[in-house]
Amino acid sequence: MTIKFLPTVSEILSVLFIMLFLYTGISKISDYFVFKEQIATSPLLAPFAPVIAGLLPWVEFGVVILLAIPRWRLKGLYASFILMVAFTIYIIAMLTFNKEVPCSCGGVIELLSWNAHIVFNSVFIGLAGIAIIAETKIRKARKKSLTFLTDGYAL
Repeated sequence: MTIKFLPTVSEILSVLFIMLFLYTGISKISDYFVFKEQIATSPLLAPFAPVIAGLLPWVEFGVVILLAIPRWRLKGLYASFILMVAFTIYIIAMLTFNKEVPCSCGGVIELLSWNAHIVFNSVFIGLAGIAIIAETKIRKARKKSLTFLTDGYAL
């Protein structure tokens, strides 16, 4: 993959994460009481249900802002990666302890089975990794070209 196509890869994957986190965040807020009750049924999260239900959608919206602003995009991609890994670890823990707990993901994503969630999240973890690599290469290439221009060689 050449540097020429990297901005497109980074931008497309960022938009994909923006859509994912906007969708799930809005879904959680619109069904806030259902979302909070679903978290409260989790043996792992029950003690923290009010805090998680109140904060998680806003964390997702914060990641959306990071992804939408090119200067902050790399931080947003790392945050996306971390969130998806955390969600996956939670799902694996749920499968270990109790398979009957309802999903609190939000929207149509709730319809996925736990195993399908692991596949879905794993794909998004991989996509976040690809986007991080692409964005890092973009930044290095830009830095290199700026250094080249400021060294007086291109003037």
